[in-house]
Amino acid sequence: MSTLKKVVLVDDDTVNNFVCESIIRNEKFSDEVISFEWAEDALKYLQEQAQKGEEYFPDLIFLDINMPGMDGWSFIEEYRRLPEQCTSNCCLFMLSSAVDRKDILTAKSIEEVREFFSKPLSPEILEIIREEYISN
Repeated sequence: MSTLKKVVLVDDDTVNNFVCESIIRNEKFSDEVISFEWAEDALKYLQEQAQKGEEYFPDLIFLDINMPGMDGWSFIEEYRRLPEQCTSNCCLFMLSSAVDRKDILTAKSIEEVREFFSKPLSPEILEIIREEYISN
């Protein structure tokens, strides 16, 4: 049985999204995984899900920092405008190849961001999330 119902990936790297989806499915971490290469598309999807009701909103989001168009920081600014009854039950994690210490510290200082993880996603990262952030 999966830990979560729905996970959303927001990353402009198609290969990374494919790898993440495969790991999440292989680890039976979530029933559904949805990837977006554009943060704007992910936000539109989240707005639609929020309108349907909090039960449609994802349980977890993996967000990259450096993306064309809207970056991870701008995504978070817009994410904050979504209904709190939806976002309060969603775990938001930064998953990035950013090695700039400033980016890591900034991510960790943002209330909505539960944790910063370096790419690539691994079964070990999913286990950390299961143990530390997801109540059973």
